[in-house]
Amino acid sequence: MTGTRAISLAALALVLAACTPASQDQLARGAAKSVVARAAAERLPGVPVAPYTDCIIDNATSQQILVLAADSVTGPTASTWEIITGIARKPETLQCLLTNGVSALLQ
Repeated sequence: MTGTRAISLAALALVLAACTPASQDQLARGAAKSVVARAAAERLPGVPVAPYTDCIIDNATSQQILVLAADSVTGPTASTWEIITGIARKPETLQCLLTNGVSALLQ
């Protein structure tokens, strides 16, 4: 883990510690969603960002959500994209993408 990512995770942990569990999840998912949307817009021009982002976030583990949320502080990196593409390769994510009209990625 890079120093910047560790600092971002620590800062995120401090913010989340003051929240209820439901609020923690909502804040982390919102932050993760923002970095996934930025990364998708940069790397996948022409792909509908909202459904792509929803499928990624809905199929991410809690650990992946936290790491992506931390990346929202510094912006998307190559590591961010590795996490996103790993999630995108899951069968349930592929099904979500097909169901939500993001099939252009799968051709």
